[in-house]
Amino acid sequence: MDISVYRPGELTAADRAAWSALQARAVEDGSPQLANPFLAPEFALAVGRTRRGTRIAAVREDGEPVAFFPFQRTRLGVGRAVGLGVSDAQGLVHRPGFQWDSRELLHACGLSLWEFDHLVEGQKPFEVAASGSFASPVIDVDQGFAHYLQALRKQSPKFTRTTLAKERRLGRDVGEVRYVHDERDPAVLRVLTGWKSAQYRRTGRSDRFARPWISHLVDQLFHTRTASFSGLLSVLYAGDRPVAAHFGLRTQTVLACWFPAYDLRFAKYSPGLVLHLRMAEGAAAAGMAYLDLGRGGKSYKDSLKTRELSVSEGWVTRRHPVALGYRARRAPVRALRNTVLARPELFDPADRLLKRVGRIREGG
Repeated sequence: MDISVYRPGELTAADRAAWSALQARAVEDGSPQLANPFLAPEFALAVGRTRRGTRIAAVREDGEPVAFFPFQRTRLGVGRAVGLGVSDAQGLVHRPGFQWDSRELLHACGLSLWEFDHLVEGQKPFEVAASGSFASPVIDVDQGFAHYLQALRKQSPKFTRTTLAKERRLGRDVGEVRYVHDERDPAVLRVLTGWKSAQYRRTGRSDRFARPWISHLVDQLFHTRTASFSGLLSVLYAGDRPVAAHFGLRTQTVLACWFPAYDLRFAKYSPGLVLHLRMAEGAAAAGMAYLDLGRGGKSYKDSLKTRELSVSEGWVTRRHPVALGYRARRAPVRALRNTVLARPELFDPADRLLKRVGRIREGG
């Protein structure tokens, strides 16, 4: 393999266009998972402006780019998926049929290992090192919203009926319900991040928006708009006030769901669920194939999904002492977390404890 490694700003316009072209053809080529916006050059470049050590490997055959591999690297050669911790799709974007040697790739990138937690399907050279696989629910809208809604009525009749009734009640009680698929007012983005920060604190989780690099990344992506990629702020209004909002990323065919939240004052109307139905309608109208709801078990995802993708986590390693030491430290923590998440008898008490901590934080 002919592999060149670049800092994000060194990637040429021709290479960025070739990368985007691979993604644009991904659905047609039978690898729709590669069309995910977290695998787009725009996401890697935005991370590169907020996180040191971001690099992009371009793989060429006969001088033509055939694959792109974004990653982050420490001085000791520890590699991580680009945006690890906030990225919901990771891997190497490549042309159909391309195969690679993972250790050769790591060596060319100066890495002793590469860690991932949302590796997309079809990455066989990386998948052999996966320690576990997890469901990532999706909503298919490639046949139109009416087709999806009809299927949803059959799959979850009570859920669908109740959600649509709550939307009508919201309109009667609060004001006309209005949905904006692509809201460009940054003030509304700040409302959303405020809701999300409060949710993190209320549930005892770490507030992602308290980390400057994540806030800066989201701001950058909100203002990023190309023909093949953009940050997408979708908002549900009742009257003149936002009651639910979501910020995600989209390519031409995939909407990656990322940061949803709603105003707790309107919780009885389930505005978050109403918003997701309207997002599906908006994505279908824009000609997208599906919405990726992201890894993790949530009841609302189970109600909305049409099927599931699979993402993996693990480490690809070379024989190197740094790789052995890093994996020895990280593996037990990850195994414990996944055990708790997978077993209700452990997760439910842990979740209640976190929420109790959240109430203490909020003074309640």
